[in-house]
Amino acid sequence: MKKFLIQIIAGILGLWLAVQFIPGVEFNGNNIKTLALAGLILGLLNYFIKPILKGITLPLRILTFNLFTIVISMALLWLVDLITPELTIVHGLSLKDFIPLFWTTVIIWLISYFLSLITKKMGKTKKSEKEEEK
Repeated sequence: MKKFLIQIIAGILGLWLAVQFIPGVEFNGNNIKTLALAGLILGLLNYFIKPILKGITLPLRILTFNLFTIVISMALLWLVDLITPELTIVHGLSLKDFIPLFWTTVIIWLISYFLSLITKKMGKTKKSEKEEEK
């Protein structure tokens, strides 16, 4: 459950940062609702579909020293770009080109990585506090 929430938060925060700082990434319409919807969809895809794709593409990931994982992440983000206009009244997420897609993927990955580190540290802190109480 914690990993799923991290994926959703990373998706929302990463998309928001990409819209703010990367030319070629846009949100049209009601930004908060569209952003939350796109982040939720991206979180669901990353949590449920990405492990399956990583298993299927294991030989490619081995050959590329796991760099093919970024291609998988970019494909899932591109899928979100295709899905959001169908779910919203106005066009939602818009990734204009390959370069904005790449940098948005990198931003979301970094945020997800740092959120995972923070939650692991918080978990270790709670465990050490429980051990000290005993």
